[in-house]
Amino acid sequence: MIDKTKELLTQTSIGKELNAREYSPLALAYIGDAVYEVIIRTFVIGIGNAPVNRYHQSTKEFVQAKGQAEFYNHIKDILTEEEEDVFRRGRNAKGGSSSKSTDIITYRHSTGFEALIGYLYIEGDTKRILEIMEYGLEQIGENNSENTM
Repeated sequence: MIDKTKELLTQTSIGKELNAREYSPLALAYIGDAVYEVIIRTFVIGIGNAPVNRYHQSTKEFVQAKGQAEFYNHIKDILTEEEEDVFRRGRNAKGGSSSKSTDIITYRHSTGFEALIGYLYIEGDTKRILEIMEYGLEQIGENNSENTM
């Protein structure tokens, strides 16, 4: 599954040289949100054929602010210092809006996570994005199996 996602990201990545440090944390979060959603949708559809509504329900849990903040909590221990710095910049960015469905701390953590994914994407480090995603999905799977026992 991760190999298919890696191929998808490689084919659709930006063709010109960009420097992620030139973008605001909110710009990074903007693209990071989209990249993250594509990866999650690819993961969900890769589980097997199902009605679109079921895909949507599964994806929604991951891509809403609460799901992104929880995903960050699963992967924060494997982040480099540089990645943590990007997360903090995104988390602390002052935007013009906030989520109507979650508290401000959760919303800020999700923005930080999106900024991290956006940063890695613009830097062309899809391999690292997929390492983070694979680790996070494994952690979520382990936690879910522990909770059902």
